Amino acid sequence: MSQGTTRDAKAVSVGAYKTILRSVLDRRPSGTRQRLANALGKNRSFISLISNPSYPVPIPAPHLEVIFDVCHFSADEKRAFLESFGRAHPNRTQRARSGHNRRTLRLEVSDLGDEKRNREFDNLVLDLARRLEKLMLRLD
Repeated sequence: MSQGTTRDAKAVSVGAYKTILRSVLDRRPSGTRQRLANALGKNRSFISLISNPSYPVPIPAPHLEVIFDVCHFSADEKRAFLESFGRAHPNRTQRARSGHNRRTLRLEVSDLGDEKRNREFDNLVLDLARRLEKLMLRLD
């Protein structure tokens, strides 16, 4: 198999799981893409990139559990996604699952009365939580 053919086959495999993600996102309420971006610590254009089958950029394996949680994949959707992801990246699925277990921490905070200020506050809290997590993991 030539290098170009291998690259094309990989792009098709990546496109397969991205199609599943896009389908799931399209059926979720408005705001899901933004919630996913916030949960991953990325901007909304990153979500567009990882959910567009036309772009061969793979989804980072460590993001999978967050994606499944925020997007509320059904068992069948998750199975189909992981099968496609496994075909595209045979070694990444196992590495992603061997990482730390994830849990959700929910906070109730005041509404600041402005969508932009609320989003800034949310992003600051998420960033702080990620930094604290990294610090705690280093202490282990």
